[in-house]
Amino acid sequence: MAELDVAHLSLRFGGLTVLEDVSFSVAAGELFALIGPNGAGKTSALNCISGIYRGSGAIRFRGAAIAGRAPHEIARLGLARTFQHGELFPQMSVLDNLLTGRHARIQTNPLAEMLFLPGVRRAEIAHREAVERIVDLVELERYRHAAVGSLPFGVQKIVGFARALALEPAIMLLDEPSAGLNRAEREDLARFILRIKHELNMTMIWIEHDMQMIADLADRIHVLDYGRTIAEGEPARVLNHPDVLAAYLGVDA
Repeated sequence: MAELDVAHLSLRFGGLTVLEDVSFSVAAGELFALIGPNGAGKTSALNCISGIYRGSGAIRFRGAAIAGRAPHEIARLGLARTFQHGELFPQMSVLDNLLTGRHARIQTNPLAEMLFLPGVRRAEIAHREAVERIVDLVELERYRHAAVGSLPFGVQKIVGFARALALEPAIMLLDEPSAGLNRAEREDLARFILRIKHELNMTMIWIEHDMQMIADLADRIHVLDYGRTIAEGEPARVLNHPDVLAAYLGVDA
């Protein structure tokens, strides 16, 4: 059974077709890249998986249908999402931003929290220890107490990546995590992606425009163009597919 299975996914806004009959499956532990030119429907596909958009077709996580469920319900099942822009809380510290990513893991109730009962104290210690492990994993130690709004854009992107990771998800949905990063930051991000793939065996669906990163890191690639699938397979084959070259470079397929 696939970790995530998308079958015949379509999405329309009025007369505009954004996705048309898109299907793919992602295996557990796989780094699955979703690529295509601007406007191909990549982010819309992630929005459907994470519950932000509701299209037609089936989306199954570990065999259970999740299409049409609310985003917070899907997050609780174990799907975490990053965004092209950090969508962080700029006035809060890095640690506090990462703690917000633990929301689906919080089991204490408001009354117990108000009284700060022993169970609440133990839970808070456990959440903070989990966040500190993520801080170490993505090398944010020197920024842990800094207000996110004061940090460079590249660091903010890593904080957004870390916040999704703090959920301890089964699947990470990465929406252009390298966009706006310089070369050194991209190399760091590549290391972090490989680290969570190999150390945590985490499944990832990754939207990316850096074709070198895709070629180096992805296990499989799925290519969209104008909302339709045009190729899928291993990087070496897909990146040289005539339809993919035509979509990206305008050459005659």
